[in-house]
Amino acid sequence: MLFTRFQVEPGEVAIEYAGAAPGRVLGAGAHRRARGAAYRHVSLRESLLMIDTQEILTSEQIPVKVSAAVRMRVVDPVLYVERSDAPEMVVYLAAQVALREAVAVLSLEELAQRTSALPVAEMTAAVARGAAGYGIEVLAVTVKDVILPAEVRRAAVAVAAAKAEGQAALERARAEVAALRAAANGAKILAENPALAHLRMIENVPAGTQLTLNL
Repeated sequence: MLFTRFQVEPGEVAIEYAGAAPGRVLGAGAHRRARGAAYRHVSLRESLLMIDTQEILTSEQIPVKVSAAVRMRVVDPVLYVERSDAPEMVVYLAAQVALREAVAVLSLEELAQRTSALPVAEMTAAVARGAAGYGIEVLAVTVKDVILPAEVRRAAVAVAAAKAEGQAALERARAEVAALRAAANGAKILAENPALAHLRMIENVPAGTQLTLNL
């Protein structure tokens, strides 16, 4: 039997098909190719599956737009190629379902906290269960964007502006109270010390002014 050589790159494997069923799984390196055999290369490197923005209803039935990403890798190359023609789409669907289930039980106020309100650990576990039967390990599900309705965003901006204005008004009031307190303390000191009051008055008289004090 004649052989030719072929290369399997680092981070991938090659599945040998001498007939209809898969045979050897060849790791990185140079290998001999058997006559009549076919080889399918499968990457074992981590990859990102982007979940497009989708509109989901909150617990109050208010629509929000959410997008996510799934970090995953192939751990069983034979199962990966034999179980489905499109295993990534299985993961995609599982991620969509997990995202919808997570958002559906949250209120709009909770979602306004962005990704901190979403149970990403539970979402990752749910997607991982769906992907395991296809030779894929799900490492993490990350929520990318939570887009609230435009009217909610405008209301949030108005609330933030009102809070900022309120804080500014509070600081102005504190400064006025401090100034009044200082003035009151100064007046008390001057009232208790007439000589100091006279000195203060002299200091405030414009240069060249004739001043007569009755002591």
